[in-house]
Amino acid sequence: MDKIKFPSDEWIKAFKDELNKNENYERYAKTWEGDFLFIVNSGLDKEYVFYVDLYHGKCRDAYMVESRESKQAAYTFEGSYENWKKLISGKMDPIQALVTGSFKLKGDMGKVLRYTAAASELIKTASKIPTEFA
Repeated sequence: MDKIKFPSDEWIKAFKDELNKNENYERYAKTWEGDFLFIVNSGLDKEYVFYVDLYHGKCRDAYMVESRESKQAAYTFEGSYENWKKLISGKMDPIQALVTGSFKLKGDMGKVLRYTAAASELIKTASKIPTEFA
């Protein structure tokens, strides 16, 4: 498979497809309900925003949106391009990234902390995509 540029609509669609094949994610997130905006907030020519609709262990939809204001979601997860590269490459743990302030999460933190195994599977899935970074 050719490498897919991050961030791009093609990349987030590949993420959705991979996530929907991940049986561990499906098991760990079987009672999760909540959509996300994944935001690359610095380090590139502009801010990039992905909308990801997660529901009961599946990703119902995933696509780029124009801006953080153009789509409402229960959660936002944002960080710099450099930190996204580390996260997607498996060099940064998602929970550790929050604790250290490398990423910011808005939404029900208690609920997210009950689903750390699912969060880990999200990142493992992202690292399976052959990604080309700028």
